[in-house]
Amino acid sequence: MADLTVEQLSASATEADNRGAIVAALMLAIGLAAIDSTIVATAVPQIVADLGGFSLFPWIFSIYLLTQAVTVPIYGRLSDVFGRKPVLLVGVAGFLVGSVLCAVAWSMVTLIIFRGLQGLAAGAILPTTTTIVGDLYEPAERGKVQGWISSVWGVSAIVGPTLGGFFAEYWTWRGIFWLNLPIGVGAAWLIQRHLHERVERREHRIDYAGATALTAACSLLILALLEGGVSWAWGSTTSIALFAASAVLLVAFIQIERTVAEPILPLWVFRHRILVAGNVAGLAIGAILIGQTTYVPTYAQRVVGVGAVVAGLAMATMTIGWPLAATLAPRVYLRIGYRPTGLLGGSIATVACLLFALFVGAGSGIWRVSVAGFVLGVGLGFISVSTVVAVQSTVGWARRGVVTGTNMFIRTLGSAVGVAVFGSIANGRLAHRSHTGQAIFHAVHGVFWALVVAAVLGIVGLLLFPRHVPQLD
Repeated sequence: MADLTVEQLSASATEADNRGAIVAALMLAIGLAAIDSTIVATAVPQIVADLGGFSLFPWIFSIYLLTQAVTVPIYGRLSDVFGRKPVLLVGVAGFLVGSVLCAVAWSMVTLIIFRGLQGLAAGAILPTTTTIVGDLYEPAERGKVQGWISSVWGVSAIVGPTLGGFFAEYWTWRGIFWLNLPIGVGAAWLIQRHLHERVERREHRIDYAGATALTAACSLLILALLEGGVSWAWGSTTSIALFAASAVLLVAFIQIERTVAEPILPLWVFRHRILVAGNVAGLAIGAILIGQTTYVPTYAQRVVGVGAVVAGLAMATMTIGWPLAATLAPRVYLRIGYRPTGLLGGSIATVACLLFALFVGAGSGIWRVSVAGFVLGVGLGFISVSTVVAVQSTVGWARRGVVTGTNMFIRTLGSAVGVAVFGSIANGRLAHRSHTGQAIFHAVHGVFWALVVAAVLGIVGLLLFPRHVPQLD
Protein backbone atom coordinates (compact mmCIF):
# COMPACT_ATOMS: atom_id res chain seq x y z
CA MET A 1 0.00 0.00 0.00
CA ALA A 2 1.03 3.67 -0.29
CA ASP A 3 2.71 5.67 2.41
CA LEU A 4 4.05 9.22 2.22
CA THR A 5 5.62 11.90 4.30
CA VAL A 6 4.56 15.54 4.50
CA GLU A 7 8.04 16.64 3.41
CA GLN A 8 7.79 14.58 0.23
CA LEU A 9 4.36 15.93 -0.66
CA SER A 10 5.21 19.56 0.10
CA ALA A 11 8.50 19.48 -1.75
CA SER A 12 7.15 17.96 -4.94
CA ALA A 13 4.28 20.45 -5.08
CA THR A 14 6.40 23.47 -4.26
CA GLU A 15 9.12 22.60 -6.78
CA ALA A 16 6.61 22.76 -9.58
CA ASP A 17 4.95 25.84 -8.09
CA ASN A 18 1.60 24.05 -8.31
CA ARG A 19 -0.01 25.02 -5.05
CA GLY A 20 -2.31 27.65 -6.56
CA ALA A 21 -3.68 25.16 -9.09
CA ILE A 22 -4.06 22.53 -6.38
CA VAL A 23 -6.04 24.90 -4.14
CA ALA A 24 -8.28 25.78 -7.09
CA ALA A 25 -8.91 22.07 -7.63
CA LEU A 26 -9.66 21.56 -3.94
CA MET A 27 -12.17 24.41 -3.97
CA LEU A 28 -13.89 22.93 -7.02
CA ALA A 29 -13.99 19.51 -5.36
CA ILE A 30 -15.40 20.82 -2.09
CA GLY A 31 -17.89 22.86 -4.11
CA LEU A 32 -19.32 19.62 -5.50
CA ALA A 33 -20.13 18.31 -2.04
CA ALA A 34 -21.24 21.68 -0.65
CA ILE A 35 -23.55 22.78 -3.46
CA ASP A 36 -25.29 19.43 -3.66
CA SER A 37 -26.26 19.67 -0.01
CA THR A 38 -28.42 22.74 -0.81
CA ILE A 39 -29.13 22.90 -4.54
CA VAL A 40 -31.96 20.36 -4.48
CA ALA A 41 -34.06 22.28 -1.93
CA THR A 42 -35.72 24.74 -4.31
CA ALA A 43 -36.41 22.05 -6.93
CA VAL A 44 -38.39 19.71 -4.66
CA PRO A 45 -41.84 20.66 -6.09
CA GLN A 46 -40.71 19.87 -9.62
CA ILE A 47 -39.02 16.64 -8.55
CA VAL A 48 -42.15 15.45 -6.74
CA ALA A 49 -44.33 16.42 -9.69
CA ASP A 50 -42.12 14.37 -12.01
CA LEU A 51 -41.29 11.35 -9.85
CA GLY A 52 -44.06 11.29 -7.24
CA GLY A 53 -43.32 9.98 -3.74
CA PHE A 54 -44.06 13.17 -1.80
CA SER A 55 -43.87 11.37 1.54
CA LEU A 56 -40.32 10.21 0.75
CA PHE A 57 -38.75 13.47 -0.46
CA PRO A 58 -37.14 14.43 2.90
CA TRP A 59 -34.87 11.42 2.39
CA ILE A 60 -33.29 13.19 -0.58
CA PHE A 61 -31.54 15.36 2.00
CA SER A 62 -31.26 12.94 4.92
CA ILE A 63 -29.58 10.11 2.99
CA TYR A 64 -26.97 12.47 1.55
CA LEU A 65 -26.05 13.84 4.97
CA LEU A 66 -26.13 10.37 6.53
CA THR A 67 -23.85 8.56 4.07
CA GLN A 68 -21.51 11.52 3.90
CA ALA A 69 -21.13 11.78 7.66
CA VAL A 70 -20.53 8.12 8.45
CA THR A 71 -17.75 7.72 5.87
CA VAL A 72 -15.73 10.88 6.63
CA PRO A 73 -13.55 9.37 9.41
CA ILE A 74 -12.97 6.21 7.35
CA TYR A 75 -11.74 8.12 4.32
CA GLY A 76 -9.58 10.26 6.59
CA ARG A 77 -7.78 7.13 7.74
CA LEU A 78 -7.56 5.68 4.22
CA SER A 79 -5.86 8.86 3.02
CA ASP A 80 -3.12 8.17 5.58
CA VAL A 81 -2.75 4.63 4.19
CA PHE A 82 -3.07 5.07 0.42
CA GLY A 83 -2.22 8.74 -0.01
CA ARG A 84 -4.39 11.82 -0.46
CA LYS A 85 -4.49 11.90 -4.25
CA PRO A 86 -6.04 8.48 -4.96
CA VAL A 87 -8.65 8.89 -2.21
CA LEU A 88 -9.67 12.33 -3.49
CA LEU A 89 -9.82 11.16 -7.11
CA VAL A 90 -11.95 8.17 -6.12
CA GLY A 91 -14.25 10.54 -4.24
CA VAL A 92 -14.65 12.92 -7.20
CA ALA A 93 -15.18 10.04 -9.65
CA GLY A 94 -17.75 8.41 -7.38
CA PHE A 95 -19.55 11.71 -6.98
CA LEU A 96 -19.80 12.16 -10.73
CA VAL A 97 -21.15 8.62 -11.19
CA GLY A 98 -23.73 9.33 -8.49
CA SER A 99 -24.64 12.60 -10.20
CA VAL A 100 -25.27 10.92 -13.55
CA LEU A 101 -27.44 8.29 -11.86
CA CYS A 102 -29.41 11.01 -10.04
CA ALA A 103 -29.92 12.83 -13.35
CA VAL A 104 -31.51 9.76 -14.92
CA ALA A 105 -33.44 8.59 -11.83
CA TRP A 106 -36.85 7.16 -12.76
CA SER A 107 -38.52 7.17 -9.33
CA MET A 108 -38.21 8.81 -5.94
CA VAL A 109 -36.75 5.60 -4.47
CA THR A 110 -33.98 5.41 -7.09
CA LEU A 111 -33.20 9.12 -6.64
CA ILE A 112 -32.82 8.56 -2.89
CA ILE A 113 -30.51 5.57 -3.48
CA PHE A 114 -28.35 7.53 -5.92
CA ARG A 115 -28.21 10.51 -3.53
CA GLY A 116 -26.84 8.07 -0.99
CA LEU A 117 -24.09 7.13 -3.44
CA GLN A 118 -23.28 10.83 -3.86
CA GLY A 119 -22.98 11.12 -0.09
CA LEU A 120 -20.60 8.16 0.10
CA ALA A 121 -18.31 9.93 -2.37
CA ALA A 122 -18.67 13.31 -0.64
CA GLY A 123 -17.36 11.65 2.52
CA ALA A 124 -14.04 11.16 0.70
CA ILE A 125 -13.86 14.72 -0.59
CA LEU A 126 -14.42 16.59 2.68
CA PRO A 127 -11.54 15.38 4.89
CA THR A 128 -9.06 14.86 2.07
CA THR A 129 -9.22 18.43 0.76
CA THR A 130 -8.64 19.86 4.24
CA THR A 131 -5.82 17.40 4.89
CA ILE A 132 -4.04 18.29 1.64
CA VAL A 133 -4.00 21.94 2.67
CA GLY A 134 -2.41 20.86 5.94
CA ASP A 135 0.24 18.97 3.96
CA LEU A 136 1.09 21.75 1.53
CA TYR A 137 1.22 24.79 3.80
CA GLU A 138 2.99 25.71 6.99
CA PRO A 139 0.84 27.02 9.89
CA ALA A 140 1.53 30.65 8.95
CA GLU A 141 -0.16 30.17 5.55
CA ARG A 142 -2.42 27.22 6.31
CA GLY A 143 -5.08 29.23 8.09
CA LYS A 144 -5.68 31.58 5.17
CA VAL A 145 -6.05 28.72 2.70
CA GLN A 146 -8.28 26.73 5.07
CA GLY A 147 -10.44 29.85 5.22
CA TRP A 148 -10.79 29.90 1.46
CA ILE A 149 -11.81 26.23 1.51
CA SER A 150 -14.30 26.84 4.32
CA SER A 151 -15.83 29.86 2.59
CA VAL A 152 -16.94 27.60 -0.26
CA TRP A 153 -19.62 26.26 2.10
CA GLY A 154 -21.01 29.71 2.75
CA VAL A 155 -21.08 30.60 -0.93
CA SER A 156 -22.75 27.28 -1.73
CA ALA A 157 -25.50 27.95 0.81
CA ILE A 158 -26.55 30.93 -1.33
CA VAL A 159 -25.61 29.82 -4.84
CA GLY A 160 -27.03 26.31 -4.44
CA PRO A 161 -30.71 27.17 -3.89
CA THR A 162 -30.54 29.87 -6.57
CA LEU A 163 -29.18 27.48 -9.17
CA GLY A 164 -31.65 24.80 -8.14
CA GLY A 165 -34.57 27.15 -8.62
CA PHE A 166 -33.22 28.34 -11.97
CA PHE A 167 -32.85 24.82 -13.38
CA ALA A 168 -36.23 23.72 -12.06
CA GLU A 169 -38.07 26.75 -13.46
CA TYR A 170 -36.34 27.34 -16.78
CA TRP A 171 -35.05 23.90 -17.80
CA THR A 172 -35.32 20.70 -15.76
CA TRP A 173 -34.42 19.66 -12.23
CA ARG A 174 -32.17 16.99 -13.76
CA GLY A 175 -29.83 19.77 -14.87
CA ILE A 176 -28.90 20.19 -11.20
CA PHE A 177 -26.93 16.96 -11.41
CA TRP A 178 -25.58 17.39 -14.94
CA LEU A 179 -23.99 20.63 -13.71
CA ASN A 180 -21.63 18.58 -11.55
CA LEU A 181 -19.90 16.98 -14.53
CA PRO A 182 -17.83 19.93 -15.83
CA ILE A 183 -16.98 21.00 -12.26
CA GLY A 184 -15.88 17.53 -11.24
CA VAL A 185 -13.93 16.85 -14.42
CA GLY A 186 -12.12 20.18 -14.01
CA ALA A 187 -11.24 19.37 -10.40
CA ALA A 188 -10.02 15.86 -11.28
CA TRP A 189 -7.90 17.15 -14.18
CA LEU A 190 -6.18 19.76 -12.00
CA ILE A 191 -5.57 17.24 -9.22
CA GLN A 192 -4.15 14.64 -11.61
CA ARG A 193 -1.93 17.18 -13.34
CA HIS A 194 -0.61 19.20 -10.40
CA LEU A 195 -0.76 17.12 -7.20
CA HIS A 196 2.28 14.85 -7.05
CA GLU A 197 3.01 12.36 -4.29
CA ARG A 198 6.20 10.32 -3.96
CA VAL A 199 4.97 6.94 -2.83
CA GLU A 200 6.88 4.65 -0.52
CA ARG A 201 5.35 1.18 -0.68
CA ARG A 202 4.66 -0.90 2.42
CA GLU A 203 2.02 -3.36 3.50
CA HIS A 204 -1.06 -2.37 5.51
CA ARG A 205 -3.84 -4.36 7.11
CA ILE A 206 -7.19 -2.66 6.55
CA ASP A 207 -9.55 -2.69 9.53
CA TYR A 208 -12.67 -3.88 7.72
CA ALA A 209 -14.45 -5.01 10.89
CA GLY A 210 -13.92 -1.66 12.58
CA ALA A 211 -15.03 0.25 9.49
CA THR A 212 -18.22 -1.81 9.27
CA ALA A 213 -19.07 -1.41 12.96
CA LEU A 214 -18.36 2.35 12.90
CA THR A 215 -20.43 2.88 9.76
CA ALA A 216 -23.39 0.93 11.16
CA ALA A 217 -23.24 2.63 14.58
CA CYS A 218 -23.02 6.15 13.11
CA SER A 219 -25.69 5.41 10.50
CA LEU A 220 -28.22 4.37 13.13
CA LEU A 221 -27.33 7.28 15.42
CA ILE A 222 -27.61 9.95 12.73
CA LEU A 223 -30.76 8.33 11.35
CA ALA A 224 -32.32 8.49 14.81
CA LEU A 225 -31.31 12.15 15.18
CA LEU A 226 -32.48 13.19 11.71
CA GLU A 227 -35.86 11.43 11.74
CA GLY A 228 -36.68 11.47 15.44
CA GLY A 229 -39.65 13.75 16.07
CA VAL A 230 -40.34 13.79 12.30
CA SER A 231 -41.01 10.28 11.03
CA TRP A 232 -41.56 8.88 14.53
CA ALA A 233 -41.85 10.20 18.07
CA TRP A 234 -38.72 10.56 20.20
CA GLY A 235 -40.11 8.15 22.78
CA SER A 236 -41.34 5.60 20.25
CA THR A 237 -40.12 2.02 20.02
CA THR A 238 -38.38 2.81 16.75
CA SER A 239 -36.44 5.71 18.21
CA ILE A 240 -35.38 3.80 21.32
CA ALA A 241 -34.37 0.76 19.25
CA LEU A 242 -32.20 2.87 16.92
CA PHE A 243 -30.35 4.57 19.78
CA ALA A 244 -29.89 1.26 21.61
CA ALA A 245 -28.57 -0.54 18.52
CA SER A 246 -26.20 2.33 17.82
CA ALA A 247 -24.83 2.15 21.36
CA VAL A 248 -24.28 -1.63 21.12
CA LEU A 249 -22.44 -1.26 17.81
CA LEU A 250 -20.34 1.58 19.22
CA VAL A 251 -19.24 -0.63 22.12
CA ALA A 252 -18.38 -3.38 19.63
CA PHE A 253 -16.39 -0.87 17.57
CA ILE A 254 -14.36 0.21 20.61
CA GLN A 255 -13.52 -3.40 21.41
CA ILE A 256 -12.40 -4.00 17.82
CA GLU A 257 -10.19 -0.90 17.76
CA ARG A 258 -8.45 -2.01 20.95
CA THR A 259 -7.24 -5.22 19.35
CA VAL A 260 -6.49 -4.58 15.67
CA ALA A 261 -3.00 -3.67 14.47
CA GLU A 262 -4.07 -0.67 12.35
CA PRO A 263 -7.44 0.66 13.56
CA ILE A 264 -9.60 2.64 11.14
CA LEU A 265 -10.22 5.24 13.86
CA PRO A 266 -7.55 4.95 16.56
CA LEU A 267 -8.86 5.53 20.07
CA TRP A 268 -5.91 7.81 20.87
CA VAL A 269 -7.78 10.50 18.91
CA PHE A 270 -10.17 10.79 21.87
CA ARG A 271 -7.51 10.66 24.59
CA HIS A 272 -5.57 13.84 23.86
CA ARG A 273 -6.86 17.07 25.30
CA ILE A 274 -6.20 19.21 22.23
CA LEU A 275 -8.00 16.80 19.90
CA VAL A 276 -10.99 16.51 22.22
CA ALA A 277 -11.13 20.30 22.52
CA GLY A 278 -11.00 20.69 18.73
CA ASN A 279 -13.80 18.17 18.32
CA VAL A 280 -16.05 19.91 20.87
CA ALA A 281 -15.50 23.18 19.02
CA GLY A 282 -16.28 21.40 15.73
CA LEU A 283 -19.53 20.05 17.19
CA ALA A 284 -20.58 23.60 18.06
CA ILE A 285 -19.59 24.95 14.62
CA GLY A 286 -21.68 22.30 12.89
CA ALA A 287 -24.73 23.07 15.03
CA ILE A 288 -24.44 26.85 14.58
CA LEU A 289 -24.00 26.58 10.82
CA ILE A 290 -27.03 24.35 10.32
CA GLY A 291 -29.15 26.58 12.54
CA GLN A 292 -28.13 29.77 10.77
CA THR A 293 -28.52 28.46 7.22
CA THR A 294 -31.80 26.64 7.97
CA TYR A 295 -33.76 29.18 10.00
CA VAL A 296 -32.42 32.66 9.20
CA PRO A 297 -33.77 32.76 5.60
CA THR A 298 -37.25 31.76 6.76
CA TYR A 299 -37.06 34.26 9.58
CA ALA A 300 -35.98 37.06 7.24
CA GLN A 301 -38.86 36.37 4.85
CA ARG A 302 -41.69 35.51 7.23
CA VAL A 303 -40.86 37.82 10.16
CA VAL A 304 -38.71 40.67 8.82
CA GLY A 305 -40.77 40.69 5.63
CA VAL A 306 -38.25 40.64 2.78
CA GLY A 307 -38.18 38.53 -0.37
CA ALA A 308 -36.14 35.39 -0.97
CA VAL A 309 -33.42 37.19 -2.94
CA VAL A 310 -32.90 39.87 -0.28
CA ALA A 311 -32.87 37.20 2.44
CA GLY A 312 -30.18 35.31 0.53
CA LEU A 313 -28.09 38.44 0.08
CA ALA A 314 -28.39 39.17 3.80
CA MET A 315 -27.06 35.70 4.55
CA ALA A 316 -24.19 36.33 2.14
CA THR A 317 -22.62 38.63 4.71
CA MET A 318 -21.53 35.53 6.65
CA THR A 319 -19.57 34.35 3.62
CA ILE A 320 -17.81 37.73 3.58
CA GLY A 321 -16.96 37.71 7.28
CA TRP A 322 -15.68 34.13 7.30
CA PRO A 323 -12.81 34.43 4.74
CA LEU A 324 -11.85 37.86 6.08
CA ALA A 325 -11.39 36.39 9.55
CA ALA A 326 -9.68 33.32 8.12
CA THR A 327 -7.17 35.57 6.36
CA LEU A 328 -6.43 37.45 9.58
CA ALA A 329 -6.37 34.38 11.80
CA PRO A 330 -2.80 33.22 10.99
CA ARG A 331 -1.38 36.60 11.99
CA VAL A 332 -3.34 36.47 15.21
CA TYR A 333 -2.53 32.90 16.27
CA LEU A 334 1.15 33.30 15.41
CA ARG A 335 1.22 36.29 17.77
CA ILE A 336 -1.02 35.21 20.65
CA GLY A 337 -1.51 31.46 20.13
CA TYR A 338 -4.24 29.11 18.95
CA ARG A 339 -6.21 29.08 22.20
CA PRO A 340 -6.68 32.86 22.54
CA THR A 341 -7.50 33.13 18.82
CA GLY A 342 -10.15 30.43 19.13
CA LEU A 343 -11.60 32.08 22.24
CA LEU A 344 -11.72 35.40 20.41
CA GLY A 345 -13.71 33.74 17.65
CA GLY A 346 -15.97 31.98 20.15
CA SER A 347 -16.73 35.26 21.89
CA ILE A 348 -17.52 36.98 18.58
CA ALA A 349 -19.77 34.08 17.51
CA THR A 350 -21.62 34.25 20.84
CA VAL A 351 -22.18 37.99 20.38
CA ALA A 352 -23.53 37.29 16.87
CA CYS A 353 -25.98 34.69 18.17
CA LEU A 354 -27.10 37.17 20.84
CA LEU A 355 -27.65 39.74 18.10
CA PHE A 356 -30.00 37.32 16.34
CA ALA A 357 -31.81 36.55 19.59
CA LEU A 358 -32.11 40.10 20.94
CA PHE A 359 -32.02 42.57 18.06
CA VAL A 360 -33.60 40.90 15.03
CA GLY A 361 -37.38 40.91 14.86
CA ALA A 362 -40.44 42.14 13.03
CA GLY A 363 -39.88 45.62 11.63
CA SER A 364 -36.22 45.70 12.71
CA GLY A 365 -34.89 45.93 9.16
CA ILE A 366 -32.90 43.46 7.14
CA TRP A 367 -29.69 45.30 7.97
CA ARG A 368 -29.72 43.74 11.43
CA VAL A 369 -29.80 40.27 9.90
CA SER A 370 -26.89 41.26 7.67
CA VAL A 371 -24.82 42.65 10.54
CA ALA A 372 -25.45 39.62 12.73
CA GLY A 373 -24.55 37.30 9.84
CA PHE A 374 -21.31 39.16 9.17
CA VAL A 375 -20.31 39.05 12.84
CA LEU A 376 -21.10 35.33 12.97
CA GLY A 377 -18.95 34.72 9.90
CA VAL A 378 -16.04 36.52 11.57
CA GLY A 379 -16.40 34.46 14.73
CA LEU A 380 -16.67 31.13 12.92
CA GLY A 381 -13.73 32.05 10.69
CA PHE A 382 -11.46 32.54 13.69
CA ILE A 383 -12.71 29.39 15.43
CA SER A 384 -12.55 27.01 12.48
CA VAL A 385 -9.13 28.07 11.25
CA SER A 386 -7.44 28.15 14.65
CA THR A 387 -8.84 24.76 15.72
CA VAL A 388 -8.19 22.90 12.45
CA VAL A 389 -4.65 24.24 12.10
CA ALA A 390 -3.90 23.52 15.77
CA VAL A 391 -5.18 19.95 15.48
CA GLN A 392 -3.23 19.32 12.27
CA SER A 393 -0.08 20.82 13.76
CA THR A 394 0.02 18.24 16.55
CA VAL A 395 0.68 15.29 14.22
CA GLY A 396 2.80 14.35 11.22
CA TRP A 397 1.69 13.19 7.78
CA ALA A 398 0.83 9.64 8.80
CA ARG A 399 -1.78 10.81 11.32
CA ARG A 400 -3.02 14.06 9.80
CA GLY A 401 -5.73 12.40 7.74
CA VAL A 402 -7.34 10.62 10.66
CA VAL A 403 -7.37 13.65 12.99
CA THR A 404 -8.76 15.88 10.22
CA GLY A 405 -11.36 13.30 9.24
CA THR A 406 -12.46 12.90 12.85
CA ASN A 407 -12.86 16.66 13.24
CA MET A 408 -14.91 16.87 10.02
CA PHE A 409 -17.08 13.96 11.18
CA ILE A 410 -17.77 15.58 14.55
CA ARG A 411 -18.72 18.82 12.79
CA THR A 412 -21.18 16.93 10.59
CA LEU A 413 -22.54 15.16 13.66
CA GLY A 414 -23.04 18.61 15.20
CA SER A 415 -25.18 19.54 12.21
CA ALA A 416 -27.24 16.36 12.58
CA VAL A 417 -27.74 16.97 16.30
CA GLY A 418 -28.54 20.61 15.56
CA VAL A 419 -31.21 19.66 13.02
CA ALA A 420 -32.89 17.44 15.61
CA VAL A 421 -32.66 19.87 18.53
CA PHE A 422 -33.58 23.02 16.63
CA GLY A 423 -36.41 21.24 14.85
CA SER A 424 -37.85 20.08 18.16
CA ILE A 425 -37.66 23.60 19.58
CA ALA A 426 -39.30 25.19 16.54
CA ASN A 427 -42.00 22.53 16.23
CA GLY A 428 -42.76 22.67 19.93
CA ARG A 429 -43.25 26.42 19.82
CA LEU A 430 -45.37 26.17 16.68
CA ALA A 431 -47.69 23.60 18.22
CA HIS A 432 -51.26 24.89 18.60
CA ARG A 433 -50.42 28.04 16.64
CA SER A 434 -51.14 28.97 13.05
CA HIS A 435 -48.05 29.56 10.91
CA THR A 436 -48.36 33.34 10.97
CA GLY A 437 -45.47 35.76 11.15
CA GLN A 438 -45.90 36.13 14.88
CA ALA A 439 -45.88 32.33 15.30
CA ILE A 440 -42.75 31.99 13.14
CA PHE A 441 -41.09 34.69 15.23
CA HIS A 442 -41.91 32.78 18.41
CA ALA A 443 -40.62 29.49 17.00
CA VAL A 444 -37.38 30.70 15.42
CA HIS A 445 -36.62 33.01 18.32
CA GLY A 446 -36.28 29.89 20.45
CA VAL A 447 -33.82 28.48 17.93
CA PHE A 448 -31.75 31.67 18.14
CA TRP A 449 -31.40 31.22 21.88
CA ALA A 450 -30.38 27.62 21.27
CA LEU A 451 -27.66 28.95 18.96
CA VAL A 452 -26.39 31.03 21.87
CA VAL A 453 -26.13 27.83 23.93
CA ALA A 454 -24.24 26.13 21.08
CA ALA A 455 -21.81 29.06 20.89
CA VAL A 456 -21.17 28.83 24.63
CA LEU A 457 -20.52 25.10 24.20
CA GLY A 458 -17.91 26.02 21.63
CA ILE A 459 -16.23 28.36 24.12
CA VAL A 460 -16.15 25.52 26.67
CA GLY A 461 -14.38 23.35 24.12
CA LEU A 462 -11.90 26.13 23.33
CA LEU A 463 -11.15 26.57 27.04
CA LEU A 464 -9.97 22.95 27.04
CA PHE A 465 -7.25 23.83 24.54
CA PRO A 466 -3.76 23.66 26.08
CA ARG A 467 -1.83 26.89 26.05
CA HIS A 468 0.92 25.26 24.00
CA VAL A 469 0.24 22.85 21.13
CA PRO A 470 1.91 19.49 21.86
CA GLN A 471 3.49 17.18 19.31
CA LEU A 472 1.74 13.82 19.52
CA ASP A 473 3.97 11.87 17.07
